[in-house]
Amino acid sequence: MKPLGPLAAACGFLLVACVGASAQDARVAVVAAENFYGDIAAQIAGDRASVVSIMSNPDQDPHLFETTPSIVRDIAAARIVILNGADYDPWMDKLLKAAPTPGRTVVTVADIVGRKAGDNPHLWYDPNTAPAVAKALSEAFTASDPAHRAEYAQRLGTFVASLEPIRHKVAEIRARHGRVAVTATEPVFGDMAAALDLEMRNQHFQLAIMNNTEPAARDVAAFERDLRQHKVRMLLFNKQASDKAVQRLVDLAHAARIPVVGVTETEPAGMSFQDWMLAELGEVEKALAGPSS
Repeated sequence: MKPLGPLAAACGFLLVACVGASAQDARVAVVAAENFYGDIAAQIAGDRASVVSIMSNPDQDPHLFETTPSIVRDIAAARIVILNGADYDPWMDKLLKAAPTPGRTVVTVADIVGRKAGDNPHLWYDPNTAPAVAKALSEAFTASDPAHRAEYAQRLGTFVASLEPIRHKVAEIRARHGRVAVTATEPVFGDMAAALDLEMRNQHFQLAIMNNTEPAARDVAAFERDLRQHKVRMLLFNKQASDKAVQRLVDLAHAARIPVVGVTETEPAGMSFQDWMLAELGEVEKALAGPSS
């Protein structure tokens, strides 16, 4: 999906921003731009941190996000801030520059995993991202709160171990369905599809949708042909986005009896990062095991 738009009147909100954590709360104040990073932070910190996640509603289109005074206050008070980077959440950069806080640690996931603007920004779907982020957060918490170094190290080990079922499921699907042709309406699941060794088609169309531009007629025709002629085993789409062109393809896939799997850009309520990834992988596995014609 296209990176989120600029913030309006953020500087005005900063006049009422609170700087620093309450003296009665010794926990490390953390703000995560996206709730899956906030979840990872909470799993590493336990009750040693207070974590606020800005993007946390899986039923809302991230394009519709708007800042509020409370978000600005939370960012101004945070000792650790986590953002995706790769031009996915540029509004965070604007807020951080507008509210400089001495000693604040900023964890930019794109920098950790070596991504930049122009790359697929949906970094959390790469199985290598979560353990790298967890390690960086453990180091950030240790630097901010060295007295509890052992706790952060222990929780890091627990978190990394908890990712093994995901790695196992990825390897299992890859072994059974590697090189199977699939398609998607935008590249949200792209890094995970690559980890599964799936052959992703119609990528020009996906980039157009991600960037909110009109797909070329030839790309639309090629996409429709893939569905009608059963050249793909599965269609992935972003459940949080609403687009007539996308819905038409979803309807066409259903009519052609091509399995359709919805994915999200926000961790669902009541689920951990691990549960979320495993649930989507389970849906993908079921779809790939279905009829191929």
